[in-house]
Amino acid sequence: MPSDAQPTDPAKPIVHTSQTALPGSPDRKALLDRIIRVDHAGEFGARRIYEGQLSVLRNHRNTPVIQRMLEQERHHVEVFETMVADRRVRPTLLQPFWHVAGFALGAATALMGARAAMACTVAVETVIDEHYAGQAAQLGEDEAPLKATIEAFRADEVEHREIGLAHEAEQTPGYPLLSGAIKAGTRAAIWLSERI
Repeated sequence: MPSDAQPTDPAKPIVHTSQTALPGSPDRKALLDRIIRVDHAGEFGARRIYEGQLSVLRNHRNTPVIQRMLEQERHHVEVFETMVADRRVRPTLLQPFWHVAGFALGAATALMGARAAMACTVAVETVIDEHYAGQAAQLGEDEAPLKATIEAFRADEVEHREIGLAHEAEQTPGYPLLSGAIKAGTRAAIWLSERI
């Protein structure tokens, strides 16, 4: 038996991350690097969005809930920073851009009003929920800890989306247009951060 072989339970076959790949997909190492790189960048960007919102909405009734979401994002960033170091993953080269763009998006939507800030949260977290779901589906039992982390963070992001909806995000003037633009930007940021 090879040294890296795992004992098998005939009732439950072992699924390896690499087995989920399609022809032309990145190899296992490249896939994992992409996942960690983009998640680190995404959590960093989310942190900056909330920091931008708080720079404008310092004394608003929504400040405590935004602060709580920010603290969760800070934790997410710390976890992925550890993974980046432990697994020797190159962070995205776009990190300086996300530093500025995330803060600017948060501040700009907050300047439009508290509902618009929450609309930003709903749009971003909707895309992140889909993104994390797709990643979790790609990971097999050989990456159970990473998958568990992604699923736990996904639950936090879904909670953030629900908070945004509860705080009247959909009542923002021009909500469909604002939401659509932020979702498109978030999807583009994901695509770029995976690769650059």
